[in-house]
Amino acid sequence: MLVAAVSAGTTAALTYREARNSLLETAQDTAVTSFRDHVQQTAFALPMQGGPDLESVLRDIARKGKPHPWVVFAEYGSIRASSGENPVSTVITPELRRAARNPHGSFERVVKDGVPYLTIAMPMIFKASPDSELPSGLVLYAVMRMTDEQVNVDALLIAGRDGALPGLAVSLIPGLIAARSVLRPVRKLREAAQNMGSGRLDTRIPVRGSDELADLANTFNESAGQLEHSVRELREAEERARRFASDVSHELRTPLAGMLAVTEVLDEDADGLDADTARAVRLVSAETGKLAVLVEDLMEISRFDARAAELNADEVDVAEAIRKTLDNRHWTDDRIRTELPDGIRARLDPRRFDVVMANLVGNALRHGGAPVTVCLRTEARSPGPPVLITEVADSGPGIRPEALPHIFDRFYKADAARTRSAGSGLGLAITLENVKLHGGTIHAGNRPGGGAVFAVEIPLHVEGTGG
Repeated sequence: MLVAAVSAGTTAALTYREARNSLLETAQDTAVTSFRDHVQQTAFALPMQGGPDLESVLRDIARKGKPHPWVVFAEYGSIRASSGENPVSTVITPELRRAARNPHGSFERVVKDGVPYLTIAMPMIFKASPDSELPSGLVLYAVMRMTDEQVNVDALLIAGRDGALPGLAVSLIPGLIAARSVLRPVRKLREAAQNMGSGRLDTRIPVRGSDELADLANTFNESAGQLEHSVRELREAEERARRFASDVSHELRTPLAGMLAVTEVLDEDADGLDADTARAVRLVSAETGKLAVLVEDLMEISRFDARAAELNADEVDVAEAIRKTLDNRHWTDDRIRTELPDGIRARLDPRRFDVVMANLVGNALRHGGAPVTVCLRTEARSPGPPVLITEVADSGPGIRPEALPHIFDRFYKADAARTRSAGSGLGLAITLENVKLHGGTIHAGNRPGGGAVFAVEIPLHVEGTGG
């Protein structure tokens, strides 16, 4: 359509311009040539003193005007005369009067009150010799209306417009058909890509024809099939891994319970054994305890992965809940500093919030440095409800920058040389999942003065929902 519009418009414009110029130039050349000839023929018959005789000569010249009648004006010094009613023309411009000094004359097209005119200036010249011309000071002007030419030009414009519009209208139908044949497959491809992005991997595009768009549809369908197969395999492998971790955790739980009971008995009798046996008994007891913690953490992670974790929220005093967490784990010495204003209440799952705070404070004591500071505050957010912010900061060396993006990954160790630790390696991962279950976020970073800081942000009014 653009090509058709440009082509039709260009053709109509060029045709109109050429026809218009030809029409105007023909009328202009005819008038200028005719006026020059009549002036030359009557040059010596012109009375220089003005009066009725001069006006009679001017009317005689005006009657001979071609291609349309003229109104002829004469100017000689202060003498003004014309073949019409007014001795002075309002159409003749100062520019034309200045150009009238040219011995061969001059002309100009002007529009006055919406009417087009052709004005011609022709000075009277006396030839003293073949090579010498003397101006007489007398200048004749011819003013010719060009209304007929304007009518013809307007007719050309209308004809050009009427000729271009049908061509553009005719090009509209094949243009729409061509655009539809191209845009329809593109729209289907866009819709299919959107469906793929939303998770509908079984999306396919119907293939029609054998052109490039059909090849593109075939390629898209093949890629979608391969992607669906790969994603299905990944999901099955992930499901097998989750099921394996859950099954192993369940299977280990019962024997571990028996092992823990045995190790407790052995720990009680360790003082009566010889030194090597007592050391071995305590080692077995400690490692059994670590294994029990790992199994419990694996079972908790498997519940998150299976989306079986539930949030049993209740309105609690947050400061009191944090103090209870610290008291239950005997973290009440000078290693812990607290800033816990009273009166802050929020809907939380007490058990899961206890796990979050225990993991963060225990992690700070184990891998950071004392004293550990626990701060509690609220903060208004716009838009959205106010949030509860709990910060746990230690006085250790902080977290290495390259470790920050992975600090909440499962089994990630910030210190590569630390192959063994008291924890399971899942504490921060479980913390992250519990915070998400509350609808909140957790951030890890370093304080400017040194030490790591973990900030937990939870909306103050969270309704209890299933995970």
